[in-house]
Amino acid sequence: MIMYLILLLVIIVTIIVKSKKSLHMLQQNLYNENNRYLKWVFKNSKDFINIIILSIIFSLLGLLVFYKSEGSLIGLLIALVASYAYESYILSTKAKNEQTKKPLVVTKRVRRLIITTTILYLIPVVIGVIYYKDIKMLWLMITILSCMVYLNAFIVFLANIINHPYERGVYHYYKHKAQSKLKSMPNLKIIGITGSYGKTSSKNILADILNIKYNALPTPRNLNTFNGLIMTVNNNMDKFTDIFIAEMGAYVKGEIKGLCNLVHPKYGILTTIGTAHLESFGSEENIQTGKFELIESLPSDGIGILNGDDPKQVSYKLKNNVRTIWVGINNKDVDVRATDIKCSSKGTTFKVKFKNEDKAYEFQTKLLGNHNVYNILAALALGYEFGISIKELQQAVKSVKAVEHRLELKKLGNFYMIDDAYNSNPVGAENATIVLGMMPGVKVVVTPGMIELAEKEDEYNKEFGRQIAKVADYAVLIGEKHTKPIYDGLVESGFDKKHIIVYNDVRDAYTFINTLTGKKDVYALFENDLPDTYNE
Repeated sequence: MIMYLILLLVIIVTIIVKSKKSLHMLQQNLYNENNRYLKWVFKNSKDFINIIILSIIFSLLGLLVFYKSEGSLIGLLIALVASYAYESYILSTKAKNEQTKKPLVVTKRVRRLIITTTILYLIPVVIGVIYYKDIKMLWLMITILSCMVYLNAFIVFLANIINHPYERGVYHYYKHKAQSKLKSMPNLKIIGITGSYGKTSSKNILADILNIKYNALPTPRNLNTFNGLIMTVNNNMDKFTDIFIAEMGAYVKGEIKGLCNLVHPKYGILTTIGTAHLESFGSEENIQTGKFELIESLPSDGIGILNGDDPKQVSYKLKNNVRTIWVGINNKDVDVRATDIKCSSKGTTFKVKFKNEDKAYEFQTKLLGNHNVYNILAALALGYEFGISIKELQQAVKSVKAVEHRLELKKLGNFYMIDDAYNSNPVGAENATIVLGMMPGVKVVVTPGMIELAEKEDEYNKEFGRQIAKVADYAVLIGEKHTKPIYDGLVESGFDKKHIIVYNDVRDAYTFINTLTGKKDVYALFENDLPDTYNE
């Protein structure tokens, strides 16, 4: 009996370790929204080949062959204990050494999942305890439990399915609460922001500029889903809020429309439309129409801010009569245009011509890159419409804070870090390399590449390698398998192979960069930071 208790203990430890990983991935994949979690499970199915298979074999031997002989079962029990203990050790060591960028957040929903998962695992345990004198029944439960441990990712998924009706009830309660709050604030200006790239940067820049005259509330961090908007309204909005800026993210057509039905924006800003999440949208046309759901959801007295330099916006035929304001840099036929853009390590200066003004006005910002100029132009267009003076707008742009992890320039130890960890996509990556090329000294790019670009992923990453080759002295690639296309693009461009360094852990990149410090300053662009789902 003691050996059975020891076996149960090591099985519990293994379940805890495996369930933590599964819950972490379930949370990062939005609780299987659009089957994201299941895609991760099947993509990582090779990890299922582990020592637990031996445990299943040992359990089956005990059930089918040796259950009649108590002495023979002792050997199998020892083997089972050893296999589970070894698997727990391997998994714990891997989890300890793995770089976790965004750890599991133990929310109320996660706690409920833990309870349901525990109950599922307790079923064979309780039956085994009840019938412990029936050796065959006991070993049947051990076999079932071993299979459940092996299929832990699916057991956690089953718990998610079981909890779904309750979670929907919780969601609808808080949704109704948020909508009631918004209805109670008739003077609140609501602005929606969407696009393939730059949503968070645009949102934060807009908030900084509008806050010079109004009390603007942006959705915090990247909370751009239904739950994110609901949480922001319920937890952060108060009677002093003049403007609510809702960042809106989407993986499929119809999601932006649903978010608009939730908060009913009167104003909308479209950032660049590209190929982000092409895999889930299915086509570039679906992305285009999906993003324009924001503008087409605006009321007739609303305003849509569009980018006159984006072909996907210029070519689109709007299905409503909402008023539009166009911003741009290259296109001269826009309502708000930036010219004479100059970028340096200190920031960016430029002139802005408003259609209704006789002259262009000077602006300066600490932000880097033309894409940030587009974001500022969109904010200026709305600020101007909201009655903020040119002088106030100039002051506001000058004080705009650098957006965290989006071309954020900062001194880190012995080198300058250009942190673009949260902003990687084909357009953003190219913009980032252009900015790096403007910097003096030794230039380094650290990147794991780009993701969720469907069949074009390798093509875009290879082109990214070519762009890096134009400006960088060193390329540090994180994850050998995923960065192979970048490596190929670098080599094809004649980049020195000795200056291509490949690591599996980004922490090693910091150590390498610090070896480069000398007479010249070192500027290191950290482009993209893949979620833990993509760890190699």
